[in-house]
Amino acid sequence: MRFPRLILAAALALATALPAAAFETKARAAWVYDVTTKTVLLDKNADIPLPPASMSKLMTLDLLFEALEDGRVTMDTTFPVSPHAQSMGGSTMFLNTTDRPTVRELIQGIIINSGNDACVVVAEGLAGSEPAFAKLMTERAHELGMKNSMFANSNGWPDPGQRMSVHDLGIVANRIITHFHQYYHFFSETHFNYKDRAPANAENRNPLLEIKAADWKADGMKTGHTQEAGYGLVGSAVMGDRRILYVLAGLPTEQSRAQEGEAVANWAFRQFVMEKVAASGTELTRAPVWLGAQKTVGLAPEQDLNLLIPAGAKDKVKAEAVFDGPIQAPIKKGQKLGKLVITVPGLQDPREVALVAENDVKRGGFMVRVKAAMARLGGKAFDAAMEKVNS
Repeated sequence: MRFPRLILAAALALATALPAAAFETKARAAWVYDVTTKTVLLDKNADIPLPPASMSKLMTLDLLFEALEDGRVTMDTTFPVSPHAQSMGGSTMFLNTTDRPTVRELIQGIIINSGNDACVVVAEGLAGSEPAFAKLMTERAHELGMKNSMFANSNGWPDPGQRMSVHDLGIVANRIITHFHQYYHFFSETHFNYKDRAPANAENRNPLLEIKAADWKADGMKTGHTQEAGYGLVGSAVMGDRRILYVLAGLPTEQSRAQEGEAVANWAFRQFVMEKVAASGTELTRAPVWLGAQKTVGLAPEQDLNLLIPAGAKDKVKAEAVFDGPIQAPIKKGQKLGKLVITVPGLQDPREVALVAENDVKRGGFMVRVKAAMARLGGKAFDAAMEKVNS
């Protein structure tokens, strides 16, 4: 059976202002995510497959980082440059077939120079050919839960078979930030000029890296642009203990990409406040115990729960303890007995944290069990008597 839920919203600080307003972006599609609290802040056409342009290079980097992680390559591994790689147009490192760039140089070339040639070199170096690598990209993307992605090449060159949703771009970007953080510093590097060949293409295109905000700092990740795709940005920024991730696609100009990126970062940091809404070890309610030496047991969060609260919406947050009871003894301290469900206005999904027993509860003695049996028998006798009355 499910006992009545305990409403805990009153325990949160009160405020009278209105909740944070949704961000009205000019982008065709957008996805904004708070990495620290795993909270989606904005979802606009986020699951529509779109041409990703150079933002799809993040998937190429993810596969390269996987190869580094499992030891197939090192930062000093060199790859040959094929005629196909050398022939790539658009943004390049200006590689030629006499070069043997290292993995480190290729990472810098992909991130900073947005090198189409560098991506092909990585693809051929890891999979033998670019078509084979594109197939691996698609398979790996689907394994990672990227349901709206398919790849025809390694670099985002326009192709009807090259599609990603902004949500999928967010998934791979978040994976790089959290799982491959040892390589994340490359995304904040602003200058790379391989063998002094491309001074005009040596600067990182991410417009937010240049912004010196007083309290937040952008440190990644990748821009993209083709005529079909428009201007796009996968960005990330930090302020204090918070990190946000934002993906914008389909903007009309390079200037609008810079403006929209800065605006969405400001919105995400200014309109949401991170609060500790549940502290581990703090009793929130008590659950009835069946056949125990104690009649009740305290329930406390298994771990701290930090949530983003829209500005001015603290008094509208709802928290409820849910458990099935009575809980049969014996009970061990730390045993999971239920969950705390937090609902935040303006955010999509409730958050949950396990509720655990605050202390051991031993099985009751002989008289406890006798009283429980009598109570059960008494209830059955009463039910039988009522049936006779009503018949």
